[in-house]
Amino acid sequence: MYHRLAFLPRRVKIYLMLFCDILLLPLALYSAIALRIGTISPNVYPYIWVFFLLPIFSVPIFIRLGLYRAVVRYMDDKIIATVFYGVSLSVLLLTAVVFMARIEGMPRSSLVIYWITAIAYIASSRFMARGVLRTLEKKMDRKQRVAIYGAGRSGLQTALALMSGPEYSPVAFFDDNKDLHGINVVGVRVYDPAEALQVMAENDCRQLLIAMPSATRSRRKEIIQRFEGKDITLKTLPGLGDLVNGEVRIEDIRDVGVEDLLGRDPVPPFDDLISSCVAGRAVMVTGAGGSIGSELCRQICLIGPTVLVLFEQSEYALYKVEQDILRLHPGIRIVSVLGDVLNEEHILAVINKYKITTVYHAAAYKHVPLVEANIISGFKNNALGTWSAARASTRGGVENFVLISTDKAVRPTNVMGATKRLAELVLQALAKSDHGKTRFTMVRFGNVLGSSGSVVPLFKEQIRAGGPITVTHPEVTRYFMTIPEAAQLVLQAGSMGQGGDVFVLDMGEPVKIVDLAKKMIRLSGLEFRDPMTDSGDIAIEFVGLRPGEKLYEELLIGNNVGPTHHPRIMRAEEGMIEASILFSHLEKVLAACHAGNTDFVKQTLCELVAEYSPSAERTI
Repeated sequence: MYHRLAFLPRRVKIYLMLFCDILLLPLALYSAIALRIGTISPNVYPYIWVFFLLPIFSVPIFIRLGLYRAVVRYMDDKIIATVFYGVSLSVLLLTAVVFMARIEGMPRSSLVIYWITAIAYIASSRFMARGVLRTLEKKMDRKQRVAIYGAGRSGLQTALALMSGPEYSPVAFFDDNKDLHGINVVGVRVYDPAEALQVMAENDCRQLLIAMPSATRSRRKEIIQRFEGKDITLKTLPGLGDLVNGEVRIEDIRDVGVEDLLGRDPVPPFDDLISSCVAGRAVMVTGAGGSIGSELCRQICLIGPTVLVLFEQSEYALYKVEQDILRLHPGIRIVSVLGDVLNEEHILAVINKYKITTVYHAAAYKHVPLVEANIISGFKNNALGTWSAARASTRGGVENFVLISTDKAVRPTNVMGATKRLAELVLQALAKSDHGKTRFTMVRFGNVLGSSGSVVPLFKEQIRAGGPITVTHPEVTRYFMTIPEAAQLVLQAGSMGQGGDVFVLDMGEPVKIVDLAKKMIRLSGLEFRDPMTDSGDIAIEFVGLRPGEKLYEELLIGNNVGPTHHPRIMRAEEGMIEASILFSHLEKVLAACHAGNTDFVKQTLCELVAEYSPSAERTI
């Protein structure tokens, strides 16, 4: 029954409101005359025809002003203005009728009283209807109850968007602005955040949506930490840069992620740095379908290259990133190339055809255990692939070649890290020996949240499956930053290179993986299962370090590091190998790869990368 009443066809609801107005307008005039004369039964028979005429010219005015187009369930205070204009026009016409018809017995001052009572009757009828519909919806209890932190514009739009959908019902606002406490926003009361837990408990609400897209990351972190471990599921809106024209959509709402807990506000990109190698230039990204490669492509499209070449080995990854970019940036010239970075001649042909001036080399195998189990493939793709792409860039006259490196290249204990350090050594050697115009730059950073090799997607799947979360060791610690932030810093660092530079990104404070797992459990509205009491929802199991895995990651090999004019980018001075020595070894190891000689490949890695210690026991 409640469902039928609450969800009557819209046309039926319009007819009901129109019928109410036809009754309320004469009633308002009768009330005005009764108040003026001072009796509940004034003699209106001599001009009774006016009561029938009143709705005939008033209702069309209301229709013209759009009074019946408003969705009653989501009406706000703006409806009063519409009623005010409509009734005012109605009073003017009624006044004209009274004076032109020279009606006797009707007090002229009653027209002013009618103006007030009609506004009150028509407006209150709308708010009463809205209240009835919302009460019926609550009785049906169909929606999940949610509280909203932030009663500003985004919070208001979010509440209206939630009310119009079938999933959520806002029950309370919380806001730091004391002037808003106690008022109602679209029918929902605003409370002091200090009362949040009590108010949510009283309303049987277990979900909180943070609708503060302009808040700094540190402020969002404070809010999130306030509700951690309180059996509350946290959700949030994206940043202002991701909202289009300030409009909030249901699909913009996401669960609070670990990126909201970094507590480090990203530094806005420097326009001169981020555009110098991209704006008005032909750019190529290798490994364009990967996590970093695809984000680099998106950031590059925002700057405006003349052409962007997507170079990728995986057909599906290339198709996916191509479709994504074409949808977001239809005006950018995109060229998709299926290719292998080991094929130097193919890369050179692409460079020459599209007159590439900047190459971002993101193609690499990054999954530590997989590369450890496939040494030759890892060596060829990471080290020899970089050598191949770099030589093709030199031959093709590319101006800027930027390698995306990793913190695992610092004192590596695994093949992946050693091959990435060897890739750095290749570019350092080329930068010193090559007399062409190509400027080689390396950018080294740690883990990026949400990338294909990150623990975050794995932990989310494990939480969704009910656990347990698997962590290798209680003391494993990693640096983290978001993918967009890493991509922006890569673009800026690549503009500062002089040739052979190793740039290191400031990753902030390292995070213990076990603490990250616990935070993700709490952010999901669940509890970490205590192994002592066996109470809680999701357990954490320690499965031991994987082959080649460190406890702690580092970003610098030595202490010779200096600042740049960007606060988040440092320049490192590190050792290198003479080109003649390095490249002769690479020629030999290339033959060993073709022969499948894994031992020789690993032995060469140990010789060329002095800091490489392949012992699984090494942890730093």
